[in-house]
Amino acid sequence: MNIGWNGAVKQAEEAVISVYDHGFLYGMGLFETFRTYGGQPYLLERHLHRLSDGCRSIGIHYTPDIEVFREWLTSLMESNQLTEAYVRLTVTAGESVLGLPSTDYMQPNVLLLVKSLPAANAQLYEEGRQLALLHTKRNTPEGEIRLKSLHYMNNIVAKRELLQLDAADGAEGLMLTREGWLAEGIVSNLFFVQDGTVYTPSIDTGILPGVTRSRVIELAQESGYSIAEGLYTWSELLAADEVWVTNSIQELVPVTTLRDRNGYISKVGAGTAGVAFRELLTIYREKTRSGLDN
Repeated sequence: MNIGWNGAVKQAEEAVISVYDHGFLYGMGLFETFRTYGGQPYLLERHLHRLSDGCRSIGIHYTPDIEVFREWLTSLMESNQLTEAYVRLTVTAGESVLGLPSTDYMQPNVLLLVKSLPAANAQLYEEGRQLALLHTKRNTPEGEIRLKSLHYMNNIVAKRELLQLDAADGAEGLMLTREGWLAEGIVSNLFFVQDGTVYTPSIDTGILPGVTRSRVIELAQESGYSIAEGLYTWSELLAADEVWVTNSIQELVPVTTLRDRNGYISKVGAGTAGVAFRELLTIYREKTRSGLDN
């Protein structure tokens, strides 16, 4: 498999990260995951903007050129004989002295990985998945807002808990804040519908401000839905007419059952994908095909 390394395309074994890279030593680094449609990365400008803003906030000097990045990604995909790809772009702080830094990171390392997209599963978007309430709490962000950082232990601990449950195959895990508010899934943002209003937890809960999350909010508003971002409880989720989760790879995925910490399972709505979900997924996919959002 070929990988992208600091603007070049190399065989994976040729890319070497120093043991003094602060991404390795202290988790100082950020990443983005996204996918292509028709060979083109979707919402790329938004992903790169979030990444560069986050890097700036933690002292990593990285400002990508969007057209240069497109060419780099195209070359990497071609070298791996991929026409569509799951993409991960990682920026690590780069080498520095042992110990906490006193200056900015001026020479970051940039790693670009691609792989095949997961196989399409039309049944998932009709029958949905289970959302299991976890004991693992969502940790608080390091700064004012959560960055998509290399500090991923909280998510991994949550995933380990999910794997130990007798949850349904393909279930997603849901974390609450320490105060008990709905937060987000292990790898997803959360939405629910009640009486025609689309609700999603506020960024103030410490969730990741997902790129797909923000796009779905825009599309819902354009479609005439009322949007509310706030602090919500598990009880409110249980009363919802519809629930879904979002991420950049799987788009919008309906949640049709909710599993509490005691293993009790509740059906969401009619137990299949709801009206609002269907409408927004259709619009979202139409936008990906139009090329206007690329």
